[in-house]
Amino acid sequence: MDTSQKPQLTAPLLWLMAISSGLVVANNYYNQPLLSLIAKDLQVSESSAGNIAMLTQIGYAAGLLTIVPLGDLFRRKRLIVIDFLFIFLSVLGIALSQSLYQIYIFSFLTGLTCVVPQLFIPMAASLARPEKRTQSIGLVMSGLLIGILGSRILSGWVGNLYGWRAMFFIAAGITLVLWVMISWKLPELYPVYKGTYAKLMQSVLHYARTEPALQAAALRGAFLFASFSAFWTSLVFHLAQPPFNAGSEIAGAFGIIGMAGALMAVGVGKLAKKVSFFKLTAFFMLIFLSAWFIFYQGGDQYWTLILGVIILDIAMQATHIMNQSSIFALHPEANNRLNTVYMTSYFIGGSLGTFLAALSWSHWQWNGVLAVGMGFSLLALMVHMAFRRIYAK
Repeated sequence: MDTSQKPQLTAPLLWLMAISSGLVVANNYYNQPLLSLIAKDLQVSESSAGNIAMLTQIGYAAGLLTIVPLGDLFRRKRLIVIDFLFIFLSVLGIALSQSLYQIYIFSFLTGLTCVVPQLFIPMAASLARPEKRTQSIGLVMSGLLIGILGSRILSGWVGNLYGWRAMFFIAAGITLVLWVMISWKLPELYPVYKGTYAKLMQSVLHYARTEPALQAAALRGAFLFASFSAFWTSLVFHLAQPPFNAGSEIAGAFGIIGMAGALMAVGVGKLAKKVSFFKLTAFFMLIFLSAWFIFYQGGDQYWTLILGVIILDIAMQATHIMNQSSIFALHPEANNRLNTVYMTSYFIGGSLGTFLAALSWSHWQWNGVLAVGMGFSLLALMVHMAFRRIYAK
């Protein structure tokens, strides 16, 4: 068998990657609209339940660091198919958990194993023609972000009607269906890297230390996702307060609005051909920050929350696509390792934002969350400005 010839990136294959990415990553976010229900069912505090989301993100960061680099060392399809088995067991474990600490353990394992989308994204970047790379990444990333936001719609609705456990039983069933489709349709992609796992991880650290563009993207992504996670983790608690007094289904419905924002950002690839990377990224980061000012001015009204969510998700998706497009142009043969550095930083930022938002909520409610979100947004913008010289080349 000729392993040197790459498979063709067809439209059906690209859509399979996008849809699978969304449905797999959704497992990490089903818990967010359900946190209040879990807290009531297990008779624990809301801040303790909020740690479920944090531990899921920490698990995801750990999976990005330890599992995703294997995509440069082993056959990609085989790695993905095996990982799906562990996703199924982890999600089923949450559904069957009888204590908060059991949920903590299985939530961490769910995050650890649900890194398949971060194997699909470099795969799409590697198989795509250079002129189509940003658009291909954008489509898979749109599937990913729609999965993140759509998961809140589904889990909010299911949780309200059938209880929080039902959502994770459904998620286990979805995982089995995806496993069949991936086993059937995904082509094999053979690695180029021939070294050991230890040397592979050493090369990850080497890229992290020596590539300024990767460093800039990793820090921008971490701070922006910290801000993004602070909002979405706290939204369910904010809506449960007066004047809204809303349940999990309303918090989940906000995912529809976020999905609209994510879809609007798909065209960023076309803009990237006309506007410089530095200016376009700075523009979207300022747009992201403006969403927090909208939340500050009108966080007690539905229409301002809706407007802010649309703006926040457009800007988040656009900057994320720009970040990944910039790093995948550095060393195409090491895309999984580059993505490991970026996405590990990204989800460490997300877990930090989730933790600080939960902590701030317990002390200062919505005003504390606003401070966390604005603070991380400003840090991201400062990083972008600090690295501006590398984009002047």
